[in-house]
Amino acid sequence: MADTSLVKAKIINLDDPSQEVECLFNPKEYTFTKQNTWSRGETPSTNVPQIEFGGGQPATLAMHLLFDTYTSTRPGARPRDVRKVYTDKIWSFMMIDSNLQDPKSTRGRPPKVRFQWGTSWSFKAVITNITQKFTLFMVDGTPVRAELDVTFQQIEDTANLQPQNPTSGGAGGERVWRVRDGDSLAWIAYKCYGDATRWRPIAEANGLERVRELPSGAVLVIPNE
Repeated sequence: MADTSLVKAKIINLDDPSQEVECLFNPKEYTFTKQNTWSRGETPSTNVPQIEFGGGQPATLAMHLLFDTYTSTRPGARPRDVRKVYTDKIWSFMMIDSNLQDPKSTRGRPPKVRFQWGTSWSFKAVITNITQKFTLFMVDGTPVRAELDVTFQQIEDTANLQPQNPTSGGAGGERVWRVRDGDSLAWIAYKCYGDATRWRPIAEANGLERVRELPSGAVLVIPNE
């Protein structure tokens, strides 16, 4: 995977892109979850009932974020309230905006957002859950360090998109590919280049050593042809 360790992740308000929160520390890990609905039919004469597919559920993205104004403050300066600098903005992305209307209810709704990490990948979603914990305080009780567990729910079916960054692509216009179960480098090369033998440039661009082991959910940079 392309090195994004020095690129700051962001949470961007899609309804008002001027509102964004830049993560002081990038997440150490993140978890994708996807569920499908299957129903069992009433077949009393069989040992195993027939099952019927009831549709897919949106994917969720969960991550742990750290925000700190204590260590990032210049010596001699007073650290600012971490809520006012960072976390209140994320909470605002869960608050109802009367200027935004839900298409069915025509009532106000919270904004849609995008989690963006550099040019490598992004995830369009709504925030469904936030758990906030304060772990460091000034003597007057002002919180200066907070940990947030944030859950995003998918609002766009990436299977219906071209296998590339839904924004502008990589720094040189590269595409990206999110690995799904069963994907191989040869298959990805075939889908992207029309030639399954051209998997080596993808492996080299992403520093892959174990080319037969592609973890589901990983995002690969696809070099330009």
